[in-house]
Amino acid sequence: MESAAEQESVVEQAYEDARSKSNIRIAVAAGGVGTMLEQFDFAIYGLAAALVFPKVFFPEADPLAGSLMSFAGFAVGFFARPFGGVLFSHFGEKFGRKWVLVTTLIIMGLATFAIGLVPSYGTIGIMAPILLFAMRLFQGLGAGAEQSGSSTLLTETVRPGTRGRLSSTVMAGAAGGTVLGTLVFAMLQWFMTEEDFLAWGWRIVFIFSIVITIGAWFVRRHLVESPVFVELQESTADLKKEAAPLKLAVKFGWKRIVQTAVMNWGPNTNSYTVQTFFVTFVTTGVLLSGTDELFPRSTITDIQLIGAVIGMISAFAWGFLSDKFGRKPIYLLIAGVGALLPFVYFNLLETGVVWLVALAVGLGYIFAAYGNVGVQTSYFPELFGTRYRYAGVTLAREASALVGGGIAPLVCSWLLLQFGTWIPLAIYMAFTMLCTFLATIWVPETVDRDLSLSNDAKTGEARTALQE
Repeated sequence: MESAAEQESVVEQAYEDARSKSNIRIAVAAGGVGTMLEQFDFAIYGLAAALVFPKVFFPEADPLAGSLMSFAGFAVGFFARPFGGVLFSHFGEKFGRKWVLVTTLIIMGLATFAIGLVPSYGTIGIMAPILLFAMRLFQGLGAGAEQSGSSTLLTETVRPGTRGRLSSTVMAGAAGGTVLGTLVFAMLQWFMTEEDFLAWGWRIVFIFSIVITIGAWFVRRHLVESPVFVELQESTADLKKEAAPLKLAVKFGWKRIVQTAVMNWGPNTNSYTVQTFFVTFVTTGVLLSGTDELFPRSTITDIQLIGAVIGMISAFAWGFLSDKFGRKPIYLLIAGVGALLPFVYFNLLETGVVWLVALAVGLGYIFAAYGNVGVQTSYFPELFGTRYRYAGVTLAREASALVGGGIAPLVCSWLLLQFGTWIPLAIYMAFTMLCTFLATIWVPETVDRDLSLSNDAKTGEARTALQE
């Protein structure tokens, strides 16, 4: 058994190794490239669900009904995420953050690659959408603990005073995944006929994901474990005798999990509506039959590409501002503005004018898609105590993702099909963001709190790590 001095030496070395300039660079790159793969997977699935899958896997349905069924597959991935989150966050608390981040990366990458190989409905009939949904299930399982793991490891690794901006690179990487996925999609549409693209071109995008998977795996295998996790392992002799981290999180942190889940509900719902359903709204609600020559369907892909680039900058900017002005005021600002913007989005989208549609998408990426999430990556880990931080963040994020982004495109498609107007959609989006705003009022400021504390954040603990 190690002496107290030996334990202290191990912990000091862990912090020194983790906070070296070389490892910080690796940690930032690993967090960004991993979430890039995750968002690449989800972005291309969302675009394909709007532009390709209705015709390839549901050819007998009308366009909007086909989109509805495609987005049901999108939702399947989110239904799987909580299960993946529960499974992998348990191992992340027991065996370390690094192990989980490497494992989930491989699962996501292989599932996305396999989607590109699924035969069409015309080839194998009903088995085609079944296989598509099965691969989507594995995508969701792998993604369940991905973003929470990356943000937890980065927040626990980097020095106080820099957590907001450096942890936000996780979401900047996610936006990069959207950029890359949308760019590949757009390039294929630029250089291929629509018939070839629908027949086989779209598959190239999914098969290409294996390249990102290999690159991300190479970066992540060189990661150093979180020093906060090492400190917990070394300083808590009875750790292995305690209840599983998930049980601890539910028993002692359930109130904070509920608060954090509601804080994520609005951003998650609005984010996936902007990134996926906007495409469907423009192509089925605005681009009526016979108007393609006024606004080619590929144009909305180009607009989403520009929006994703804006999102990369936005995520980092909001994280940087949260270091300067605090997590809570910035989070409240974004949520408050976000509760009003849905009515602006759809008014602009409904015009069918390219630059107005682009303005709606740009605003959506600044606030809805990559606003709150740029702050979340440091805010959420700081809200939880060290014994079940990974588990708490994962449970909160994935529960809200299931009832948020997972069903948002499906709900929006159904509302548009039922009412034939965007007003119920805007109300739905605004309501979820209003709930996020109200939930945030009741949580404390956490910027740069001491992450070795076992208790969840309390008012007055902000910047305690800087005061040491």
